[in-house]
Amino acid sequence: MPDANDKAALWDVDGTLVDTAELHFQAWETVCREHGRDFTRADFAATFGRRNPEVIHTLFGERFNDEQSAVLGDRKEEVYRAAAGAGVVLLPGARVLLEDLHRAGFAQAIGSSAPRANLELILRRTGVARFFGAVIGSEDTQRGKPDPQVFLVAAERLGVSPPRCVVFEDAVAGVQAARAGGMKCVAVRFVGHHTESALRRAGADLVVETLERVSARTVEDLLR
Repeated sequence: MPDANDKAALWDVDGTLVDTAELHFQAWETVCREHGRDFTRADFAATFGRRNPEVIHTLFGERFNDEQSAVLGDRKEEVYRAAAGAGVVLLPGARVLLEDLHRAGFAQAIGSSAPRANLELILRRTGVARFFGAVIGSEDTQRGKPDPQVFLVAAERLGVSPPRCVVFEDAVAGVQAARAGGMKCVAVRFVGHHTESALRRAGADLVVETLERVSARTVEDLLR
């Protein structure tokens, strides 16, 4: 385990660091069409931010067994990565905040429901891998958000206790996961998947329209 740190920032990726929602929607739409099912915006809203096995179960019920579900999930991610490889950019304020938190002595980690290959692609394309002491993806967990497992694993990898962690999220399920893990949470509304009231009801300590409104000092104040 790494040496104990005093404080940590744990980052969701899709919708928080980058806006890849439309690429995910198009990938799910392609895969569902290949299997004779429409994929609607309502389907997307109901499943966004969840692990692929959970999404597939929601969309197809018991139609696919575990092995078939894994193949279907891999196909979806292949479609997604082919599009994302053309380039993704950080959301406004993200790079500045990553740098500010680093200077302020925060350990930082990724805690995402996405497969590791997706996360590594995004970190490589945006040039921010150096900020993260751990990258936790779907392969590292058995339970998806709103279960806190992904953030608890990230905190453990960094050697930081949960009450000293602040999570950055954009989704209700992610906010609930942070709170269930005993962590503070900043919810970002830039991509607009959830209303401010929904994020606050989920337990967000702070809701902002953009990461440009957040600094390391803001995060330190939450931990006090």
